[in-house]
Amino acid sequence: MKFNLIKIDRFSKARIGILETDHGKIETPIFMPVASKGSVKSVPIHELNKMYKIILGNTYHLHFQPGIEVLHKAGGIHSFMNWKESILTDSGGFQIFSLKKLNKITEDGVVFKSIINGSLHFFYPEKSMKIQRFIGGDIIMSFDDCPPFPCSHTEAQKSLSKTHRWLKKCYSYLQNNPEIYKYKQSFFPIIQGSIYPDLRKYSAEEISLLEAEGYAIGGLSLGEKKEQTHSITDLLTDILPKEKPRYLMGVGNPVDILEGIALGIDMFDCVIPTRNGRHGMLFTWKGIMNIKNKKWEKDYSCLDEFGNSHVDQLYSKSYVRHLFLSKNNLAQEIASIHNLSFYFHLIQEAKIHIMHNEFVYWKQSIIPLLKERL
Repeated sequence: MKFNLIKIDRFSKARIGILETDHGKIETPIFMPVASKGSVKSVPIHELNKMYKIILGNTYHLHFQPGIEVLHKAGGIHSFMNWKESILTDSGGFQIFSLKKLNKITEDGVVFKSIINGSLHFFYPEKSMKIQRFIGGDIIMSFDDCPPFPCSHTEAQKSLSKTHRWLKKCYSYLQNNPEIYKYKQSFFPIIQGSIYPDLRKYSAEEISLLEAEGYAIGGLSLGEKKEQTHSITDLLTDILPKEKPRYLMGVGNPVDILEGIALGIDMFDCVIPTRNGRHGMLFTWKGIMNIKNKKWEKDYSCLDEFGNSHVDQLYSKSYVRHLFLSKNNLAQEIASIHNLSFYFHLIQEAKIHIMHNEFVYWKQSIIPLLKERL
Protein backbone atom coordinates (compact mmCIF):
# COMPACT_ATOMS: atom_id res chain seq x y z
CA MET A 1 0.00 0.00 0.00
CA LYS A 2 1.18 3.49 -0.84
CA PHE A 3 0.11 6.79 0.71
CA ASN A 4 1.13 10.16 -0.66
CA LEU A 5 0.22 13.49 0.91
CA ILE A 6 -0.96 16.01 -1.67
CA LYS A 7 -1.95 19.05 0.40
CA ILE A 8 -2.16 20.20 4.04
CA ASP A 9 -4.47 23.08 4.93
CA ARG A 10 -2.60 26.18 6.07
CA PHE A 11 -4.86 26.87 9.07
CA SER A 12 -5.64 23.36 10.35
CA LYS A 13 -4.34 19.79 10.17
CA ALA A 14 -6.81 18.93 7.40
CA ARG A 15 -5.08 17.14 4.54
CA ILE A 16 -5.59 15.49 1.18
CA GLY A 17 -3.77 12.32 0.18
CA ILE A 18 -3.81 9.41 -2.23
CA LEU A 19 -4.01 5.93 -0.71
CA GLU A 20 -3.25 3.15 -3.18
CA THR A 21 -3.96 -0.55 -2.73
CA ASP A 22 -3.73 -3.33 -5.31
CA HIS A 23 -7.42 -2.66 -6.04
CA GLY A 24 -7.01 1.01 -6.91
CA LYS A 25 -6.41 4.57 -5.77
CA ILE A 26 -8.45 6.30 -3.07
CA GLU A 27 -8.37 10.04 -2.49
CA THR A 28 -8.44 10.91 1.21
CA PRO A 29 -10.09 12.05 3.39
CA ILE A 30 -12.59 9.29 2.71
CA PHE A 31 -15.71 7.87 4.32
CA MET A 32 -16.10 4.09 4.12
CA PRO A 33 -19.67 2.72 3.92
CA VAL A 34 -20.16 -0.22 6.27
CA ALA A 35 -20.73 -3.60 4.61
CA SER A 36 -20.38 -5.75 7.74
CA LYS A 37 -21.80 -8.92 6.19
CA GLY A 38 -20.57 -8.32 2.66
CA SER A 39 -23.20 -5.79 1.61
CA VAL A 40 -24.11 -2.20 2.42
CA LYS A 41 -27.71 -2.65 3.57
CA SER A 42 -30.32 -1.50 1.04
CA VAL A 43 -27.67 -0.29 -1.45
CA PRO A 44 -26.89 -2.23 -4.65
CA ILE A 45 -23.24 -2.59 -5.68
CA HIS A 46 -23.74 -0.52 -8.85
CA GLU A 47 -24.93 2.42 -6.74
CA LEU A 48 -21.87 2.20 -4.47
CA ASN A 49 -19.62 2.08 -7.52
CA LYS A 50 -20.83 5.52 -8.57
CA MET A 51 -19.27 7.12 -5.48
CA TYR A 52 -16.99 4.98 -3.33
CA LYS A 53 -13.59 3.37 -3.83
CA ILE A 54 -13.43 1.56 -0.48
CA ILE A 55 -15.94 -0.12 1.84
CA LEU A 56 -15.70 -1.88 5.21
CA GLY A 57 -16.40 -5.54 5.97
CA ASN A 58 -16.36 -7.22 9.37
CA THR A 59 -14.45 -10.31 10.44
CA TYR A 60 -16.92 -11.28 13.17
CA HIS A 61 -19.98 -11.28 10.91
CA LEU A 62 -18.31 -12.74 7.81
CA HIS A 63 -16.83 -15.54 9.92
CA PHE A 64 -20.36 -16.71 10.70
CA GLN A 65 -22.07 -15.86 7.42
CA PRO A 66 -21.19 -16.95 4.81
CA GLY A 67 -18.07 -18.39 6.51
CA ILE A 68 -14.46 -18.41 5.37
CA GLU A 69 -14.80 -21.66 3.39
CA VAL A 70 -17.41 -20.05 1.13
CA LEU A 71 -15.34 -16.88 0.79
CA HIS A 72 -12.15 -18.80 0.07
CA LYS A 73 -13.78 -20.95 -2.63
CA ALA A 74 -15.14 -17.76 -4.23
CA GLY A 75 -11.62 -16.33 -4.36
CA GLY A 76 -12.06 -13.88 -1.48
CA ILE A 77 -14.50 -11.15 -0.54
CA HIS A 78 -13.95 -9.08 -3.70
CA SER A 79 -14.96 -11.92 -6.02
CA PHE A 80 -17.79 -13.00 -3.72
CA MET A 81 -19.33 -9.51 -3.76
CA ASN A 82 -18.26 -8.62 -7.31
CA TRP A 83 -16.64 -5.51 -5.82
CA LYS A 84 -13.59 -4.43 -7.78
CA GLU A 85 -12.46 -1.62 -5.45
CA SER A 86 -10.71 -1.74 -2.06
CA ILE A 87 -12.05 -3.30 1.15
CA LEU A 88 -11.02 -2.80 4.78
CA THR A 89 -11.93 -5.48 7.31
CA ASP A 90 -12.43 -4.71 10.98
CA SER A 91 -11.01 -7.45 13.22
CA GLY A 92 -14.23 -8.22 15.10
CA GLY A 93 -12.95 -6.82 18.41
CA PHE A 94 -15.55 -4.06 18.61
CA GLN A 95 -18.45 -6.38 17.73
CA ILE A 96 -17.41 -8.74 20.51
CA PHE A 97 -17.14 -5.75 22.87
CA SER A 98 -20.60 -4.51 21.89
CA LEU A 99 -22.05 -7.95 22.63
CA LYS A 100 -20.37 -8.10 26.03
CA LYS A 101 -23.35 -9.85 27.64
CA LEU A 102 -22.57 -12.83 25.43
CA ASN A 103 -18.83 -13.03 25.97
CA LYS A 104 -16.02 -13.53 28.46
CA ILE A 105 -12.71 -11.75 27.91
CA THR A 106 -9.58 -13.64 28.97
CA GLU A 107 -5.89 -12.76 28.74
CA ASP A 108 -5.61 -14.79 25.53
CA GLY A 109 -8.81 -13.81 23.71
CA VAL A 110 -12.59 -13.80 23.98
CA VAL A 111 -15.02 -16.65 24.52
CA PHE A 112 -18.45 -15.73 23.16
CA LYS A 113 -21.76 -17.11 21.99
CA SER A 114 -22.79 -16.95 18.36
CA ILE A 115 -25.67 -14.52 17.76
CA ILE A 116 -26.94 -16.98 15.15
CA ASN A 117 -27.28 -20.25 17.06
CA GLY A 118 -25.77 -19.69 20.51
CA SER A 119 -22.75 -21.94 19.91
CA LEU A 120 -19.54 -21.15 21.78
CA HIS A 121 -16.52 -19.69 19.98
CA PHE A 122 -13.07 -18.45 20.92
CA PHE A 123 -11.54 -15.46 19.13
CA TYR A 124 -7.88 -14.62 19.69
CA PRO A 125 -5.32 -12.51 17.79
CA GLU A 126 -3.99 -15.24 15.51
CA LYS A 127 -7.48 -16.46 14.64
CA SER A 128 -8.65 -12.96 13.72
CA MET A 129 -5.63 -12.57 11.45
CA LYS A 130 -6.20 -15.99 9.86
CA ILE A 131 -9.84 -15.18 9.15
CA GLN A 132 -8.87 -11.81 7.66
CA ARG A 133 -6.33 -13.53 5.43
CA PHE A 134 -9.12 -15.78 4.11
CA ILE A 135 -11.63 -12.93 3.76
CA GLY A 136 -9.05 -11.04 1.72
CA GLY A 137 -9.50 -7.37 2.59
CA ASP A 138 -6.93 -4.93 1.26
CA ILE A 139 -6.52 -3.39 4.73
CA ILE A 140 -6.81 -5.57 7.83
CA MET A 141 -7.07 -4.47 11.45
CA SER A 142 -5.41 -5.71 14.62
CA PHE A 143 -7.45 -7.64 17.17
CA ASP A 144 -7.83 -5.29 20.14
CA ASP A 145 -9.56 -5.03 23.50
CA CYS A 146 -11.98 -2.11 23.51
CA PRO A 147 -12.60 -0.93 27.10
CA PRO A 148 -16.13 0.15 28.06
CA PHE A 149 -17.06 3.75 28.70
CA PRO A 150 -16.89 4.87 31.41
CA CYS A 151 -14.03 2.95 32.97
CA SER A 152 -11.35 3.77 35.53
CA HIS A 153 -7.77 4.60 34.62
CA THR A 154 -6.68 1.25 36.09
CA GLU A 155 -9.22 -0.66 33.98
CA ALA A 156 -8.21 1.26 30.84
CA GLN A 157 -4.52 0.61 31.52
CA LYS A 158 -5.11 -3.11 31.99
CA SER A 159 -7.14 -3.24 28.77
CA LEU A 160 -4.45 -1.33 26.89
CA SER A 161 -1.75 -3.75 28.02
CA LYS A 162 -3.86 -6.56 26.61
CA THR A 163 -4.33 -4.70 23.31
CA HIS A 164 -0.56 -4.23 22.96
CA ARG A 165 0.16 -7.89 23.78
CA TRP A 166 -2.42 -9.02 21.25
CA LEU A 167 -0.97 -6.62 18.67
CA LYS A 168 2.42 -8.35 18.85
CA LYS A 169 0.71 -11.69 18.26
CA CYS A 170 -1.21 -10.29 15.29
CA TYR A 171 1.97 -8.89 13.77
CA SER A 172 3.90 -12.11 14.32
CA TYR A 173 1.17 -14.19 12.69
CA LEU A 174 1.09 -11.98 9.60
CA GLN A 175 4.88 -12.09 9.27
CA ASN A 176 4.81 -15.88 9.25
CA ASN A 177 1.62 -16.40 7.22
CA PRO A 178 1.59 -14.51 3.92
CA GLU A 179 -1.42 -13.47 1.84
CA ILE A 180 -3.63 -16.21 0.41
CA TYR A 181 -4.73 -14.29 -2.68
CA LYS A 182 -2.62 -12.59 -5.33
CA TYR A 183 -2.64 -9.10 -3.85
CA LYS A 184 -1.12 -7.31 -0.87
CA GLN A 185 -2.89 -6.89 2.45
CA SER A 186 -1.87 -3.91 4.59
CA PHE A 187 -2.02 -3.97 8.39
CA PHE A 188 -3.34 -1.19 10.68
CA PRO A 189 -2.79 -1.46 14.48
CA ILE A 190 -5.38 0.19 16.74
CA ILE A 191 -4.67 2.78 19.45
CA GLN A 192 -6.69 2.40 22.66
CA GLY A 193 -6.60 4.01 26.12
CA SER A 194 -10.15 5.25 26.73
CA ILE A 195 -10.35 9.00 27.56
CA TYR A 196 -7.00 9.15 29.38
CA PRO A 197 -4.42 11.29 27.53
CA ASP A 198 -1.42 9.61 29.13
CA LEU A 199 -2.60 6.15 28.05
CA ARG A 200 -3.49 7.36 24.57
CA LYS A 201 -0.09 9.04 24.21
CA TYR A 202 1.71 5.90 25.37
CA SER A 203 -0.32 3.70 23.02
CA ALA A 204 0.32 5.96 20.01
CA GLU A 205 4.05 6.15 20.73
CA GLU A 206 4.36 2.39 21.15
CA ILE A 207 2.32 1.59 18.06
CA SER A 208 4.19 4.16 15.96
CA LEU A 209 7.36 2.11 16.52
CA LEU A 210 5.72 -0.71 14.58
CA GLU A 211 6.33 -0.35 10.85
CA ALA A 212 2.69 -0.53 9.85
CA GLU A 213 1.12 0.88 6.67
CA GLY A 214 -1.38 2.98 8.63
CA TYR A 215 -2.79 3.55 12.11
CA ALA A 216 -6.28 3.48 13.59
CA ILE A 217 -7.82 5.23 16.59
CA GLY A 218 -10.37 3.02 18.34
CA GLY A 219 -12.52 3.28 21.44
CA LEU A 220 -13.94 6.77 20.85
CA SER A 221 -17.53 7.96 20.28
CA LEU A 222 -18.69 5.52 22.95
CA GLY A 223 -20.42 8.17 25.07
CA GLU A 224 -17.64 10.57 26.03
CA LYS A 225 -18.08 14.32 25.53
CA LYS A 226 -17.35 15.63 22.06
CA GLU A 227 -14.60 17.83 23.52
CA GLN A 228 -12.86 14.70 24.82
CA THR A 229 -13.13 13.00 21.43
CA HIS A 230 -11.62 16.04 19.72
CA SER A 231 -8.82 16.59 22.26
CA ILE A 232 -7.73 12.94 22.13
CA THR A 233 -7.83 12.93 18.33
CA ASP A 234 -5.82 16.15 18.25
CA LEU A 235 -3.24 14.66 20.62
CA LEU A 236 -2.86 11.47 18.60
CA THR A 237 -2.53 13.05 15.16
CA ASP A 238 0.40 15.08 16.55
CA ILE A 239 2.14 11.84 17.53
CA LEU A 240 1.34 9.51 14.63
CA PRO A 241 3.64 9.54 11.58
CA LYS A 242 2.62 12.29 9.17
CA GLU A 243 3.36 10.13 6.13
CA LYS A 244 0.92 7.36 7.11
CA PRO A 245 -2.92 7.38 6.90
CA ARG A 246 -4.92 7.83 10.13
CA TYR A 247 -8.26 6.08 10.56
CA LEU A 248 -10.80 7.23 13.18
CA MET A 249 -12.97 4.19 13.74
CA GLY A 250 -16.76 4.39 14.05
CA VAL A 251 -17.07 8.14 13.36
CA GLY A 252 -19.61 9.32 12.55
CA ASN A 253 -22.16 11.98 11.77
CA PRO A 254 -21.36 14.75 9.23
CA VAL A 255 -20.29 17.28 11.89
CA ASP A 256 -17.97 14.79 13.60
CA ILE A 257 -16.38 13.91 10.27
CA LEU A 258 -15.60 17.56 9.50
CA GLU A 259 -14.13 18.00 12.97
CA GLY A 260 -12.02 14.87 12.44
CA ILE A 261 -10.78 16.13 9.08
CA ALA A 262 -9.72 19.40 10.73
CA LEU A 263 -7.65 17.37 13.21
CA GLY A 264 -5.78 15.45 10.52
CA ILE A 265 -7.87 12.29 10.13
CA ASP A 266 -7.87 10.61 6.71
CA MET A 267 -10.38 7.74 7.01
CA PHE A 268 -13.80 7.33 8.63
CA ASP A 269 -16.55 4.70 8.83
CA CYS A 270 -19.97 4.55 10.46
CA VAL A 271 -23.38 2.93 10.04
CA ILE A 272 -25.15 6.28 10.58
CA PRO A 273 -25.89 7.23 6.94
CA THR A 274 -27.47 3.89 6.05
CA ARG A 275 -28.96 2.97 9.45
CA ASN A 276 -30.53 6.40 9.92
CA GLY A 277 -31.60 6.44 6.29
CA ARG A 278 -33.49 3.18 6.73
CA HIS A 279 -35.46 4.87 9.50
CA GLY A 280 -36.29 7.94 7.42
CA MET A 281 -33.60 10.38 8.58
CA LEU A 282 -32.01 12.25 5.69
CA PHE A 283 -28.92 14.47 5.86
CA THR A 284 -29.19 17.49 3.56
CA TRP A 285 -27.32 20.75 2.87
CA LYS A 286 -30.10 22.58 4.75
CA GLY A 287 -30.15 20.27 7.76
CA ILE A 288 -31.58 16.97 9.01
CA MET A 289 -34.96 15.88 7.68
CA ASN A 290 -37.27 13.19 9.07
CA ILE A 291 -39.05 12.30 5.86
CA LYS A 292 -41.79 10.46 7.77
CA ASN A 293 -43.06 13.68 9.39
CA LYS A 294 -46.52 14.84 8.30
CA LYS A 295 -45.14 18.20 7.12
CA TRP A 296 -43.84 16.42 3.99
CA GLU A 297 -47.16 14.73 3.17
CA LYS A 298 -48.10 17.20 0.39
CA ASP A 299 -44.64 18.49 -0.44
CA TYR A 300 -44.16 17.51 -4.09
CA SER A 301 -40.77 19.18 -4.46
CA CYS A 302 -37.79 16.92 -5.17
CA LEU A 303 -36.28 15.01 -2.29
CA ASP A 304 -33.30 17.37 -2.01
CA GLU A 305 -32.99 20.31 -4.39
CA PHE A 306 -29.28 20.66 -3.50
CA GLY A 307 -28.55 16.94 -3.53
CA ASN A 308 -26.11 15.31 -5.93
CA SER A 309 -27.65 11.87 -6.21
CA HIS A 310 -30.03 10.89 -9.02
CA VAL A 311 -32.62 9.86 -6.40
CA ASP A 312 -32.74 13.44 -5.10
CA GLN A 313 -34.24 14.73 -8.33
CA LEU A 314 -36.18 11.60 -9.27
CA TYR A 315 -38.47 11.35 -6.24
CA SER A 316 -40.53 13.88 -4.30
CA LYS A 317 -40.60 14.27 -0.52
CA SER A 318 -44.28 13.31 -0.52
CA TYR A 319 -43.64 10.14 -2.50
CA VAL A 320 -40.69 8.97 -0.38
CA ARG A 321 -42.74 9.64 2.77
CA HIS A 322 -45.52 7.52 1.28
CA LEU A 323 -43.05 4.69 0.59
CA PHE A 324 -41.88 4.73 4.22
CA LEU A 325 -45.40 4.73 5.62
CA SER A 326 -46.28 1.91 3.21
CA LYS A 327 -43.25 -0.05 4.47
CA ASN A 328 -41.98 -0.34 0.92
CA ASN A 329 -38.34 -1.49 0.71
CA LEU A 330 -37.72 1.08 -2.01
CA ALA A 331 -37.92 3.78 0.68
CA GLN A 332 -34.90 2.38 2.51
CA GLU A 333 -32.92 2.11 -0.72
CA ILE A 334 -33.67 5.70 -1.76
CA ALA A 335 -32.84 7.12 1.68
CA SER A 336 -29.62 5.09 2.02
CA ILE A 337 -28.40 6.10 -1.44
CA HIS A 338 -29.24 9.73 -0.69
CA ASN A 339 -27.34 9.74 2.62
CA LEU A 340 -24.27 8.01 1.18
CA SER A 341 -24.27 10.50 -1.67
CA PHE A 342 -24.51 13.37 0.81
CA TYR A 343 -21.55 12.04 2.82
CA PHE A 344 -19.51 11.56 -0.34
CA HIS A 345 -20.15 15.05 -1.68
CA LEU A 346 -19.69 16.67 1.76
CA ILE A 347 -16.15 15.29 1.84
CA GLN A 348 -15.59 16.24 -1.81
CA GLU A 349 -16.55 19.80 -0.89
CA ALA A 350 -14.21 19.68 2.11
CA LYS A 351 -11.33 18.73 -0.20
CA ILE A 352 -11.97 21.73 -2.42
CA HIS A 353 -11.72 24.05 0.57
CA ILE A 354 -8.58 22.31 1.85
CA MET A 355 -6.94 22.89 -1.53
CA HIS A 356 -7.72 26.62 -1.25
CA ASN A 357 -6.76 26.91 2.46
CA GLU A 358 -10.39 27.83 3.25
CA PHE A 359 -11.38 24.70 5.15
CA VAL A 360 -11.65 26.22 8.64
CA TYR A 361 -13.84 29.12 7.51
CA TRP A 362 -16.04 26.81 5.43
CA LYS A 363 -16.37 24.27 8.27
CA GLN A 364 -17.48 26.98 10.70
CA SER A 365 -20.09 28.23 8.24
CA ILE A 366 -21.49 24.82 7.23
CA ILE A 367 -21.75 23.12 10.64
CA PRO A 368 -24.71 25.23 11.92
CA LEU A 369 -26.63 24.27 8.76
CA LEU A 370 -25.80 20.57 9.18
CA LYS A 371 -27.17 20.63 12.74
CA GLU A 372 -30.45 22.28 11.72
CA ARG A 373 -33.61 20.19 12.19
CA LEU A 374 -36.01 20.73 9.29
